[in-house]
Amino acid sequence: MQLIDTLADRGVILDADRDRAAEAIARVHDKAPHFILLEKGFVKEEKLYPALADEFGMEFVDLVHATVDPAALTGVPQKLVHKKNLMPLARHNGTLVVATGDPFDSYAIDELQTVTGLAIHPVLGSPKEIARLLKLHFGIGGDNVAALNATAGEQDDIELLEEIEADDSEAAKAAQEATVVGLVNKILTEAAAERASDIHIEHEETGITIRYRIDGLLQIQRLPEGINRWQNAIVSRLKIMARLNIAEKRLPQDGRIKMKVQGREVDVRVSIIPMVHGEGIVMRLLDKGRMVFNLKNIGFVEDYDKKFRQLIDRPHGIVIVTGPTGSGKSTTLYSALNEVKDETTKIITVEDPVEYQQAGICQIQTHAKIGLTFAAALRSILRHDPDVVLIGEMRDLETAESAIQASLTGHLVFSTLHTNDAPSAFTRLIDMKVEPFLVASTVEGILAQRLVRTICPDCKTPYDPAGTEELPIDFPKADAITGAPWQSVFKGEGCRNCRNSGYRGRTGIHELLVNSDLIRDLIVQKVNASVIRMEALKQGMRTLRQDGFLKCIRGTTTLDEVGRTTAGDIS
Repeated sequence: MQLIDTLADRGVILDADRDRAAEAIARVHDKAPHFILLEKGFVKEEKLYPALADEFGMEFVDLVHATVDPAALTGVPQKLVHKKNLMPLARHNGTLVVATGDPFDSYAIDELQTVTGLAIHPVLGSPKEIARLLKLHFGIGGDNVAALNATAGEQDDIELLEEIEADDSEAAKAAQEATVVGLVNKILTEAAAERASDIHIEHEETGITIRYRIDGLLQIQRLPEGINRWQNAIVSRLKIMARLNIAEKRLPQDGRIKMKVQGREVDVRVSIIPMVHGEGIVMRLLDKGRMVFNLKNIGFVEDYDKKFRQLIDRPHGIVIVTGPTGSGKSTTLYSALNEVKDETTKIITVEDPVEYQQAGICQIQTHAKIGLTFAAALRSILRHDPDVVLIGEMRDLETAESAIQASLTGHLVFSTLHTNDAPSAFTRLIDMKVEPFLVASTVEGILAQRLVRTICPDCKTPYDPAGTEELPIDFPKADAITGAPWQSVFKGEGCRNCRNSGYRGRTGIHELLVNSDLIRDLIVQKVNASVIRMEALKQGMRTLRQDGFLKCIRGTTTLDEVGRTTAGDIS
């Protein structure tokens, strides 16, 4: 209660919350009281720790911008600093400056002083930032490499949803050791916690490298010393989890891991390819707990939102979403399906693979080896009386013709293509030998999209790039929708919430082409995509780059992101 009174007097906790906060602390006996207040939402971290530092007579350090002296890491027991969440920051004249997130735990400081033989000067910092610095300087799974042999059986909050089998080979036994199991689990849990979409494990001559793709960009992860001795066992463990042949090292293999990470269901698609120095692994993480399929989350500007909703409300025709791999096509299509889904509508999808299982939608997984291709499945499902059909991808003439036939018989068809922009989708279908008059009469609209990183809302700052080399020559003078001249654009300064990157999360930029009589005539004439593009621009289409610039003016993303993901428009 004394802590609560102190925090209330400092304005860190509301007077109205005193009694409830005291009750929350009284019910829990195995956690420091300030951790309980944080978990229950009574206080905010940025206000709590400076107040605690004053109360305990300690220095508070903002670890977001902290510099770690390499000498401070020498001779420090990794097991202890990970277990107690202590981060050595500096070392001079026999004194070790150490950041702690728990000023109540004096025993941890005493134990570190005893083990190192140094005088410990504790400072207070955010536990989240301490954990980040530990991973940065000791590597992912550093605590596992140092200590897992002594703590066999810990699973790091990983729960496999399918039974796994392993033989009695030496490779399988090595892969099942507690150290390896814990290290692989740590790699997966860290990736899920960092919102990574992919994990890349690459073998090089000097050892393995691990990179996470976060918000579309690969970020290398520091690894603990000694991890290379486990590199073959790590590959074997992942093969066992994905139900692959651990003895096969000459051919590519694909598998899948179904697991729960800290209570959230995550599907992991595993691809393994033999390379010069060993097997390369890429894992695509599909975090079902974080996916919400709603058109409001796609990032449409208001006019495109209205037009796209009108497209998907049509009784028949084809709506195509285009873009490269990883541009969010599946998310947009699932969101569209959820928008049109109701008890009176029958929806069937054909996918390769089925990434997210959706209630109220019948989903089919293709199986090319037994002849269940997109085209074969589509021919069969039309006898199941669907109203809406989703085809994962129009890869060939047979699939495209089946989709067109479905639209001509009164079905609304969603699908994807790999093209650089919306107008190119028409010419791509014609290049696949689809008759131009069929393309013109069935394709109702095409949405091209890319993903850009969004500015962190906690450190977003306006600035004026006018007159600098940073402002592109094709940047508009005004908002394309309202016509209002722009005053400034925005960027992220970097803060603890975005890991000092200035970005947090991603959104889409779009190019929506709605078919019209004039464009249909051009398609039948088999003109090139640039002619269709010019006509679409006259009819109100914005290019990907123009839509990205509009989102810069409105403070959603930055000029750098739009420049990274789009090419300059050719007039």
